[in-house]
Amino acid sequence: MTLARAPAHVVGPDGMPHLGRFEGQALDFGWSRLQRPYRRGGVWRHFHHKRWHYVALSTADFFCAVAIVDIGWTNTAFAYAFDRRARKVVAALSRDGLPGLTAQVGGHAGADSSFRFLGERIAVRATGQGEFALELRCRQFEIDAQYGGDAPLLLAVGEVAGGSVHATQKSSALALSGFLKIGAAHHALDGGVASFDYSNGLLARRTAWRWASAHGPQVGFNLQAGYFGANENALWLDGQLIALGAARFDFTPDDPLAPWHITTDDGLLDLHFRPEGARREDKNLLIAASRYIQPIGTFSGWVKAAPHAPARQVTQLVGVTEDHASVW
Repeated sequence: MTLARAPAHVVGPDGMPHLGRFEGQALDFGWSRLQRPYRRGGVWRHFHHKRWHYVALSTADFFCAVAIVDIGWTNTAFAYAFDRRARKVVAALSRDGLPGLTAQVGGHAGADSSFRFLGERIAVRATGQGEFALELRCRQFEIDAQYGGDAPLLLAVGEVAGGSVHATQKSSALALSGFLKIGAAHHALDGGVASFDYSNGLLARRTAWRWASAHGPQVGFNLQAGYFGANENALWLDGQLIALGAARFDFTPDDPLAPWHITTDDGLLDLHFRPEGARREDKNLLIAASRYIQPIGTFSGWVKAAPHAPARQVTQLVGVTEDHASVW
């Protein structure tokens, strides 16, 4: 399916959201302009407005992920470096911030985001058209990365049960350079790939999802099952952005490091995921809680551009799956 061009404003002049999947970047997510039946009061929006900026960096030796999360009434950040040869997380940061003080998530995917707490800092900066810089400084490790490219962005906008409207921007593979520093060791990121997930919406207090994402120069995909339905399911194939159907995640929740099998109901994707390790974290803050695991590993199988198109083989494409539930 060919996707329409993304609107500059997610909410139209009539106060209605532009629902659907689009190609390109939105520059404004103005939820305060929503009208009935999507409109909510200012206090409700304050507690239900969730935004995050997640960046993944992948090389033959390491997989790194960095996230800044603003959940309205507070904020948090995490980052980790996963050594693919040692098959374990070798450096990590997880920090709850101070409301209104420590985190700033940009108003759209091309805006700057940052997190600062004492001597720790994360910054995602737009440095040019489709070009970005990521800086991380903390006790365990450092990252200085540059990434960018012209692969089409996905914009997905949809309704959320128990909330109102949510929107997300996803990239596919972006050219990566820079370095990862762990202790005294510098590891080059040059030649790897980056991808990002910018999400911004009015979500339910209880939100859960399963997610899969992996990206290479010719093939990439984003899949979700849960609070957002099939809205953000997409395949990037040879520079073309293709909408996918609903995703099915077959895995063992009690043993997430066992193999996963992921398919879409339109017959365009059938992949097996073999975890190499995982980053996990459970939190219970009394008024909020989360259960999170993100296995890192490789996907193999096939994808198709259309139902009658030939299958394209996917072999050991590095990426992640995720099983996440939040009360926030």
